[in-house]
Amino acid sequence: MEIKNIIFDFGGVLVDWNPRYFFKDYFNDDERMEYFLKEIAHDEWNIEQDRGRSLLEGTDFQVQQFPEWEKEIRAYYDNWTVMLKSEIPRHVEILRKLNKTDYQLFGLTNWSEETFPYALENYDFFQLFDGKIVVSGTEKLIKPDPRIWQLLLERYHINAEESVFIDDNFKNIEMAKSLGFHVIHITPETDLEQELIDLNVKF
Repeated sequence: MEIKNIIFDFGGVLVDWNPRYFFKDYFNDDERMEYFLKEIAHDEWNIEQDRGRSLLEGTDFQVQQFPEWEKEIRAYYDNWTVMLKSEIPRHVEILRKLNKTDYQLFGLTNWSEETFPYALENYDFFQLFDGKIVVSGTEKLIKPDPRIWQLLLERYHINAEESVFIDDNFKNIEMAKSLGFHVIHITPETDLEQELIDLNVKF
């Protein structure tokens, strides 16, 4: 079936986000930083904010769990913009090329409803999606829950079989594939343009 739609994840695909960009200088101690990010401000905690929990509620919850780390936990979202370092130029360039074609472009991202507007305002390439972006924090659904892909398909009246889904998280890739999407798993070695060409996407 012919490809008509290209769906992008954002973090790790189009934007380079990593809490280490802030906490490296904050701690000035890599071992302590890694402990904090693995045991205290871990992915499982952050993902609840991406699922729709407010930043304040999430922060207060974690402070109650780890009161001795209160200062560091509160620093996390206070300095979130430092963690959003830059766009990923080689992938944004491909997005801009695709924008000059007839393919429909979509975003499907695990992102807090409170922090996403900053990214939207500060990175112009988000305008290329013409608002066709599904944000987990807004929908209270998060990848790899299949319902978030279903919501995207229904909202924009598209078919999985005619769509390519691009993500750096392998669990999300596996789920999208099981739902009938063509998939591209982004790793440091991925040549995104060539992967799209291999799926008969024409630039």
